Amino acid sequence: MNTNESKTQSLNTEQNLSLKNRKYLELSGVKEVISFNDDKVLLQTTQGILEVKGQELNIQKLNLDDGNVKIEGLIISLNYSDKSHEKGLFKKLFK
Repeated sequence: MNTNESKTQSLNTEQNLSLKNRKYLELSGVKEVISFNDDKVLLQTTQGILEVKGQELNIQKLNLDDGNVKIEGLIISLNYSDKSHEKGLFKKLFK
């Protein structure tokens, strides 16, 4: 692996998280929105699965091309999991 490849790989795993007044969450490094509703947003990020719990949550901005998400609402908790999100019926059945 050359130097440019290692720099690219490290950039792909970087993530920034900004929370203002527990109401405005801005996040980079998002790969996929797994699910969302008013109480929970589940995201696949470069750092693992991120579960955002709260009240009246809304995804205000979503750009998966650059990996940025903005969520508004009352943020109650942020929880990371190292489990990867696996798609497919068989993988869901045989966890």
